[in-house]
Amino acid sequence: MNAYPFSVFKRADRSCYSVSFKDANGKYLPPVSTGKKTENDAIQAAFAMLRDGIKQKKSALSVSALSLKDIARKIKAGDEADILMKELRRLGWVKTFVRNETPQAVDFIEFLTNFWDWDSSAYIKEKLRKSHGIHKMHCLKQKQAIALYWVSFFKGRFLGEITAADIDAFIDDIGYKDISPARKNAVIKAGTKPLRWAFSKGFIETDPTRGHLLFTGDEHKREILTPTAAGAVFRIPWKNNRAKLANMLSAVTGMRSGEILALRFQDIGSDCIYVNGSWNRADKSKPTKNNEIRTVELPFPELIHGLIELAKANPWGVSPDSFIFWSENNCDTPMNDKVLVTRLREALINIGFTEYEVKKYTFHAWRHFFTSYMIKKLNKKLVKSETGHKTDSMLEHYSDHETEGDREMIQVTKKEIFAGLLPQTIQAVA
Repeated sequence: MNAYPFSVFKRADRSCYSVSFKDANGKYLPPVSTGKKTENDAIQAAFAMLRDGIKQKKSALSVSALSLKDIARKIKAGDEADILMKELRRLGWVKTFVRNETPQAVDFIEFLTNFWDWDSSAYIKEKLRKSHGIHKMHCLKQKQAIALYWVSFFKGRFLGEITAADIDAFIDDIGYKDISPARKNAVIKAGTKPLRWAFSKGFIETDPTRGHLLFTGDEHKREILTPTAAGAVFRIPWKNNRAKLANMLSAVTGMRSGEILALRFQDIGSDCIYVNGSWNRADKSKPTKNNEIRTVELPFPELIHGLIELAKANPWGVSPDSFIFWSENNCDTPMNDKVLVTRLREALINIGFTEYEVKKYTFHAWRHFFTSYMIKKLNKKLVKSETGHKTDSMLEHYSDHETEGDREMIQVTKKEIFAGLLPQTIQAVA
């Protein structure tokens, strides 16, 4: 009976003896060569291996390590590999692992890029299928954020190996970038939203985005004009009447620039406008932001008349499908949206605003202007039907501005409600 913790033997096709060591359960491991041609020398070599390890090219492999390698070689299914790796992770030997041919094994940057791809993203298709609002331009900007910031930091990594510590490090790195806090947060969300979605779909086991603080700080707050200033700016001549009419239309309807530029002759009603889409200059398309057509009331005959006259002045010809806000350079596109804010700021300077002050005003601010004043007179349901907002929270975001008369209204209301609480005279405490 062999009392050794190994078995030495010689194969017919080998000149040197081999040795098979026993694992912890007494089972023999795959043989290794002793490099010796006699049995006694082979036994001595086996004992040396037990003591010093089995020599490799750059190191020595212990018998216990050889046993572990044998366990790994016997794994035949992915579930068995998961058991081994999860145990190693539980014991703290690995932070994370990615098993081949699983959703986690996809290239992380490829995953982020595809997530924001309008044509192929499963996330976007799900949003559209369930009638959730998502805009093509928003997705394009998110892809740009991935290319500009996430690629350099995470290139070569797999989806399944991204940890909370990685996201922390990325946020710290973004903190040093010379961009506004709002832009930093937008960049971060371009990657964290796909990760949260991957977790919700079971592609990754943990959500690495939880518990992280975003940036705060002074922002260039979007300002809105008072009705007095808005009236003054619309009563003076502009260099571009199309830009003036577009600004007027947005002020009294809250329409987005893309929605205004997408308007065709056939979209003008007798006292309303039919919003069929939002112009996307990136691919010359006009998908509706919330995937539906809405009617915007326009009880201003003079403005309806102005839109009709502008449409009739289209140098490329007039048809039901011709643009109202036409371009002088191309019959297939409307005017450039950058002209809208450029001419607005010129007009503001002409009524007394400084060049520094006008930078606070954008064309999109008309949407905030409209919502801020309308929300005080109409219920939220009616305002949302005009603006196209889907949620109260987004509507409130657009109406979160102090408007003309707010202070006086607050004072009058306080007097009405709280007047009876206070005595006629109040004596200061000595």
